[in-house]
Amino acid sequence: MILDFARLMLFPALMAFAAASDLFTMTIPNRVSLALLAGFVVLAPLTGMAASDILNHVGAGALVLVVAFGMFAMGWVGGGDAKVAAAAGLWFGFDHLLNYLVYVSLFGGALTVLLLQLRQWPLPYRLASQPWLARLHDKQTGIPYGIALAFGALLVYPETDWIRAIDLAHVAMR
Repeated sequence: MILDFARLMLFPALMAFAAASDLFTMTIPNRVSLALLAGFVVLAPLTGMAASDILNHVGAGALVLVVAFGMFAMGWVGGGDAKVAAAAGLWFGFDHLLNYLVYVSLFGGALTVLLLQLRQWPLPYRLASQPWLARLHDKQTGIPYGIALAFGALLVYPETDWIRAIDLAHVAMR
C-alpha cells in the first residue's frame, strides 16, 4: 500500500512543486530534480521494473538531459527546467517520452504567447505590489517553463505503468 501511495503521489507532487516554484521564484531548486531521481532509483526496483525497462528509462532521461542542456547553453531554457525535464524523461522512459515532449511543447508555446501578450499591458496597480507578479510581468524575465513541464507530466503520468499497476479501488478502500 505504501508503495502504491508513493507511485501515486511522489512524481505528481514533485512536478507540481517545480511548477509552483518556477511561477513564484523563476527558479526550480536542485532538490526537486534530485528527489525525482532518487524516487525513481528507489521505486523502480521495488515495483518490479525489469533491468531492461530501467535501462530504457535511463536512456530516455539521458537523451533529454543532453538535449535540454544544449537548449540551456543556447539560453532557451533555464538550468532547473533542463534538470526537471531530464528527471521527467527518466520517469517516462521512451514509451511515453514523445507524448510528454509534445504536451510540454504545446503548453510551453501557449504559456509563452500568453505571457508575451500580457506583458504588453501595464500590470494593475494592486497586482504590481506582488513581487512574483511584477517579476513575471517584467519583459526582461524569461518564461517559467517549469509550468509547462509539470502540465505535460501530469497529463502523461496517468497513462504510464506507474499508475496502471495500481489497483486504485483497493488503495481507496484502505
